Amino acid sequence: MLKKIGIAAFIFLIAFLGYVSTRDGKFNYERSGVINAPAAKIFPYLSSFKLGAQWNPFAKKDPNMKSAFTGSDGHVGSAMDFEGNREAGSGRLEILNVVPNESVEIRLTMTQPFHAANTVLYRLIPEGAGTKFSWSLSGDGGYMTKLITIFIDCEKMIATDIIAGIQALKSVVEATP
Repeated sequence: MLKKIGIAAFIFLIAFLGYVSTRDGKFNYERSGVINAPAAKIFPYLSSFKLGAQWNPFAKKDPNMKSAFTGSDGHVGSAMDFEGNREAGSGRLEILNVVPNESVEIRLTMTQPFHAANTVLYRLIPEGAGTKFSWSLSGDGGYMTKLITIFIDCEKMIATDIIAGIQALKSVVEATP
């Protein structure tokens, strides 16, 4: 009887792992909101890692986060290495592409609490008297992401932080004369 249960459990495990392997490990989580300001007023907060600390929700998760900056802030190649608590994590942000007042593309390499290499894209699009700010996080997490997303709604978890960031950026920009 025990042998049959063991064989059934093994077959279930193999079938489950096979199912996991068929899932797509690629993801793209995106949210947006309208900020009552022109793109030129918002853009510096997106392209500058130093100004980003004023609104980025991950910086708020660890007020004692250590940050080191390299390169010319706001320009392609500039980077920020960060070391935060378990909630904020540790890693590196590096600007890959900048289109003034339109978009900033950033490589995010996480080292803690787990390794991940993703792309962050900020986009600004005029909308009425304001500007639509879109923030996306995309990547390919491979097999581990496939497995984790069966048990955890990663999009919901990341979207919560993105929405908080959009609201914080809106508050900062709209309060600045």
